[in-house]
Amino acid sequence: MGDHLDRLMRAIAGSAGLDDEVSAWGRHLAGVLSSGGRLLACGNGGSAAQAQHLSAELSGRYLADREPLSAIALTAEPAALTAISNDYGFGQAFARQVRAHGRPGDVLMLLSTSGRSQNLIRAAEAARRAGLTSWALTGPAPNPLAASCDDAVAIDAECPATVQEVHLACVHILCSAVDEVVTGGAGGHAAATRPRPGTVLSGRTP
Repeated sequence: MGDHLDRLMRAIAGSAGLDDEVSAWGRHLAGVLSSGGRLLACGNGGSAAQAQHLSAELSGRYLADREPLSAIALTAEPAALTAISNDYGFGQAFARQVRAHGRPGDVLMLLSTSGRSQNLIRAAEAARRAGLTSWALTGPAPNPLAASCDDAVAIDAECPATVQEVHLACVHILCSAVDEVVTGGAGGHAAATRPRPGTVLSGRTP
């Protein structure tokens, strides 16, 4: 128990700039969603659950009472996942859904503790071809998924569980920033700025 919490605290302490970077994503996302755009999110295993958690916070509510926002977890429709995987292979499970649901200007969020999942890398490639902005929450950099996306936050922790726990904090930071903008909080809609392209923020443990 003590070791688990120690790992988590070290990862958080070493993630300098994480709050600012993910908040910038949230402000950009708020502009996209407020303009009728959409967030797509995906991951595998526990990261799939976090993608669903993110979509629920946006289509439902996080803290603020606001209008629902369009967010789809690509992990949440078993019939589509199994049909695509059966017909085209598991590597296309998310990429084909990105092609189906994504529109230019939309955002794709990919979550992976390793940053090496081929189905997520192919989804990022599909997003680029379709004109979506792609962001990744990953484990330690460098990794192929971070390199495939427009922007990435890479958590430098050896334990996948620790990476996943920091990812959950990132999900909540993102949702908080979205709420602040769409409900007219500090900065309002003018704060919906685009994050720096190609940035990888790596939180490093001491």
